[in-house]
Amino acid sequence: MKKNLRRILLFAGLISLVFLTAACSRHGLNGTPKPPAGGPYGFIYKYLAVPFQHLILYTSKTIGGKESYAWGIIIISFVVRLILLPLSLMQSKKAVIQQEKMKVVQPQMSLIQKYQKAATTQEEQAQVSQLMMEVYKKNNIKLTGGIGCLPLLLQFPVFIAIYQAVMYSPEISQATFWGAPLAKPSLIITIIATVFYLIQAWMSTKSIPAEQKQQMQMMLLLSPAMTFFISMASSAALALYFLIGGVIIVIQQFISDYIITPRVRKNVDEDLKEHPVVTVVTEDTFKNITSQATPSDSNSQVQQQKTVMHQRNRQRNAGKQQHYKN
Repeated sequence: MKKNLRRILLFAGLISLVFLTAACSRHGLNGTPKPPAGGPYGFIYKYLAVPFQHLILYTSKTIGGKESYAWGIIIISFVVRLILLPLSLMQSKKAVIQQEKMKVVQPQMSLIQKYQKAATTQEEQAQVSQLMMEVYKKNNIKLTGGIGCLPLLLQFPVFIAIYQAVMYSPEISQATFWGAPLAKPSLIITIIATVFYLIQAWMSTKSIPAEQKQQMQMMLLLSPAMTFFISMASSAALALYFLIGGVIIVIQQFISDYIITPRVRKNVDEDLKEHPVVTVVTEDTFKNITSQATPSDSNSQVQQQKTVMHQRNRQRNAGKQQHYKN
């Protein structure tokens, strides 16, 4: 749940950046927004958007043709996503390793989850949580599992740079692709981009254990939904970036499913032969916790009864003393 929340917050931050960038646009005499002169948007425009403008213009002149500006955006987007691909594949590998290790300790984790729900006191909950940490530690499982949002964070400046490069360039903003202006939303490009992310989500479900699919459904549908929403709220240029990203992410998922995952499973199986699973918890473990908690609870109840009786005796004695004084 924490990882899902982190992704949701990052996507929400991306939407905020896109809308704030659009809100800060100031229109000039020719209808093209004036680039920001200062502040964070001025910094992004100067050091990111302007170089992207030059790259797009140079690429379009090299390619030539009516839709050369759009093809410039496509080529640059493809290069950016290829640069990020090794990092994404590395994180995919770490995620698969985590997933395979979690499978072997799943019986112990199921016991922990069962008794965690049944725990009635803070002391019992703390003991169960401690056992979970021991299962992770003794079986060399990291809590993060190597799953991070660094590739998404690295794309934030690229999103804004492409948006500004198009919006603040008279030539690029007036260009079209498939009849759609690059500076305005395009439903067709948005739908195609969203379809690629849906394909990737479907492919990823094939490697997820059945018991985890229900938990992952929200996250799997989040990426296509946000792709559609952001593309329709910004421009066709940004939708093209998402479209290329969708193609790359499908390729990444294919590599992960058919190359990385089989190798990781083989390595994990070989490692388990040398380092078998360490059993930290059993049914007897939780019986001992319950039996230790019961006397404590009983002593607490006895102490409470003694306190109540003591208060009653004091009230009774105080009443007698008042009666004798009268």
